[in-house]
Amino acid sequence: MAEVKTEKAETNRSLAVDYEKGVQNPLLRNRRYVGQKERIGYLLNDVSASFNINKYKDRFIYDIVKLDFDFLAVFGLLAGVWDTLNDTVVGVIVDRTRTRWGKFKPYILLGKIPLTLLGLWYWFMPIVFADTGANYVPKLIFYAVFSVICETADTFTAVAGTGFMSTITPDPIERTGLITMANLVSGFVGEKLPELTFGVLLDLVNNQVVQWNRTKLFVGFGIFTAVASCAMSFYFIFVTRERVSQTVEKPSIIQGLKAIVNNQPILVYTLAEFLAGFAVSKSRTNYYIDVLGSASYQTLVGIPASPVSTLSYAFIAPVRKRFSTKAIWILENVWTDVCWLTVFGIGSIGGMEHGLYKNKWVMLPVMAVEEVFEMCVFGLRRVIPAEILNEAMDYCEWKNGYRAEAMTGVARGLVTKLQGIAMTSIQNFIMKRIGYVQGLSIGTQADSTKWWIFAMSTGIPIITGALGIIPKFFHNLNGEKRDRMYQELFARREAVQNAVESAKDAEELAAVAKAQMNADYSSK
Repeated sequence: MAEVKTEKAETNRSLAVDYEKGVQNPLLRNRRYVGQKERIGYLLNDVSASFNINKYKDRFIYDIVKLDFDFLAVFGLLAGVWDTLNDTVVGVIVDRTRTRWGKFKPYILLGKIPLTLLGLWYWFMPIVFADTGANYVPKLIFYAVFSVICETADTFTAVAGTGFMSTITPDPIERTGLITMANLVSGFVGEKLPELTFGVLLDLVNNQVVQWNRTKLFVGFGIFTAVASCAMSFYFIFVTRERVSQTVEKPSIIQGLKAIVNNQPILVYTLAEFLAGFAVSKSRTNYYIDVLGSASYQTLVGIPASPVSTLSYAFIAPVRKRFSTKAIWILENVWTDVCWLTVFGIGSIGGMEHGLYKNKWVMLPVMAVEEVFEMCVFGLRRVIPAEILNEAMDYCEWKNGYRAEAMTGVARGLVTKLQGIAMTSIQNFIMKRIGYVQGLSIGTQADSTKWWIFAMSTGIPIITGALGIIPKFFHNLNGEKRDRMYQELFARREAVQNAVESAKDAEELAAVAKAQMNADYSSK
């Protein structure tokens, strides 16, 4: 235990010196705290997040399992009530956890494998309830019960996972480097491989080029990706540890709420997500399948943009030198919106009945060009928001003297999750009202339905979610304020660690904890 304390104190002392010398020029810094195994694990964990076929989940529910749209809409609202209750409780439990393995790691280690095994039942639904109607009551009950159980279990690992990612290194520059490295390299190791492979096979099955069972195709890929993703993520959690020390004394519920209210970066980020969350949308996969006639087209139009998305990470350093985090955050938003509004405008030429949106020889090149332009800011989109969230967790420690990652994450998640549930219900109602017929052959929906599918995957989401850009103008954790925050944090962590090491008995240790928790940071 003494060795661990000494290592933490040395880490904080070195960080304080390194940061003061090198924060204005990251090239002056050459210190790493995350080892090679952990870096590999971090990369695998990033790959695991998209090693799935979730892009086709709508097709799975609509055309394979076949659940009624009205049921999905109503159940989504009811599930939101339960989600609100269990998220709040989980946040309090996690924030008050202190173990020899850390604050977050136990929940992820103990929950990852059971949650994956439980989740496999999702993919077995079309086999268990084969040849049943969209309103078959046992199937609806199974889906509802399964969803509630999985949501509760997933909350523990999700809340703990978000907090865990902000504590694996106390160095903000190394943390940003890890995020950039993972996003850049993971694209070369097949994070999208299951999705791309599945899309090609689904097209072959839909067009009867191969005589495979479509249901078994979904089930097989769903199970394989779930197990493989769990294995990669579990390795990362197993080899990595938390390096940002928590306060000895556990924060109370009131202190957890306070950490949310006075955390301006989190409030700004949450409000931006909330306003953008009013976007009415459906996956572009539906447009490629139901309107243009092939899921593989989505892969084809992305090929020219693939090298651009990789090169976009090279833009991060020079852009960050010239612009503030706030300016970059806004720039990426506007750039992407303009790209998709252009696609919507071109596709709408000719109206609903004769619009260009149905002409694949026009729309495929248009979408390919859009992808190239959009991918110019891909690196910024993947790195900057993640960096803002991690810095907001450090801001809580600087402002209040303690960390409340779980409660902060839950509060942010509740707002956007409840809204997301409501919007999903609305979108399911819309799918039925625009005349979408479940189980039809590809390309056979009515023209009016096709136009709405196109609009809901291009222009309508941009228009209905446009207000999300406004809060970004109020982000203020930049420049001198951010630099001062980290300098003071490093020095404070070292002072607290030294005090803990020199405490001779439990009473003195309690006094250190109390002083740490009651420190007045109102000047911040």
